[in-house]
This record gives sequence, structure tokens and C-alpha cells, in this order.
Amino acid sequence: MKLDPFYLIVDSAAWIERLVPLGVKLVQLRIKTMDEASLRAEIRKAKALCAEHQCQLIVNDHWRLAIEEDCDFIHLGQEDLQAADLTRIRAAGLRLGLSTHDHLELETAVAARPDYIALGPVYPTILKQMKWAPQGLERLGEWKRQIAPTPLVAIGGLNPDRLEGVFGAGADSAAVVTDITLDANPKARTREWIEKTKPWR
Repeated sequence: MKLDPFYLIVDSAAWIERLVPLGVKLVQLRIKTMDEASLRAEIRKAKALCAEHQCQLIVNDHWRLAIEEDCDFIHLGQEDLQAADLTRIRAAGLRLGLSTHDHLELETAVAARPDYIALGPVYPTILKQMKWAPQGLERLGEWKRQIAPTPLVAIGGLNPDRLEGVFGAGADSAAVVTDITLDANPKARTREWIEKTKPWR
């Protein structure tokens, strides 16, 4: 499986409606706290928007709703993985991405046979408090050697100026959140990411 090198992560269908039409081909909907009815509505809207623009939607965490709404790709963190029914997820035909932050989590992820593995944070990140230090490019290379040919997603503190190093170290896709959503002009920043990731597309 080949992932688009630009992996956008947002927390609402409104962001998807705003940015995906610019040419985004891979987006994760990551909503942490929301009632089920509202969350279902967000997933439905995101799915419709992504279908309209030929963009791959990945639903974060909420695998039961993803199955019910006939989505085809989910992403789980390590805690969510422990509680997830992988047999049911596979039976539904969902592809699976998993987060990792250390060697033990990598072992757990590999055992689940995911469709991609993410490593983070590569650089310091302001998205959330992390108990892990920045992993750096050397760790990216180590992860890629261990999991190849499974795709590797780099996440944490990424910006367009860091992409060459990230892809050079072995990442197949670069995930971004705040570098776009907190930018003064998110649309322009999204276009910059699309342009800068062209050599790896």
C-alpha cells in the first residue's frame, strides 16, 4: 500500500470541507471528545466530502462507528488498540494505522499487522503533552528498517522545511496538524505542503 506523502490531521469535518478541495489526498478525522450522534454526523460529512474529492479518509479511534458508517480506514493509538476488536475490524475490511513511540509499542504494533505504522514525535510538538522525547531522524530510519515494507508515517513538529530530512530518513508520509491549523492562512499553508511533498508523490 502506498500512502500519499502529505497526511493532514484535523478535528472536524469543517476543516475537511475547507482544505481537502485544495488537493489533499489523505486526511485523518481526529475527534477526541464528542457525543456519539454528533460524532456520527461528523464522520458522515467527512466521508462524503472525501469521496467527492477522491481523498482517503482515516477515522481516528472510533472504530465501531467507522464500521457502522462503512468507512474503510482507521487509526488507533496504543491504548485504543488494547480495547479494540481487531478480528471485527479486519472482518469489516478496514485498513489500520497504528501509533508508536518506543520499541515496546513498535513490537505491539507489528504484531497487529497494520497497514502503516506512525512514529512520533519526530520533533518537539505543541499538539499535546508527550512523555516521550523527540525521536529524531535516526529513529525514523531505525523504524523503517524494522517495519519495511510496511509504510512509515512521521508525526510531530513537522513543517515544510523539515520534509526533505524526514523522507530522506525513511518516512513514507508526513503527518501534520498544528503547522496548518494554527497558521494565519491555513489554505496557503496546505498548498505549500502539497507542493513541497510532490517529489515523493
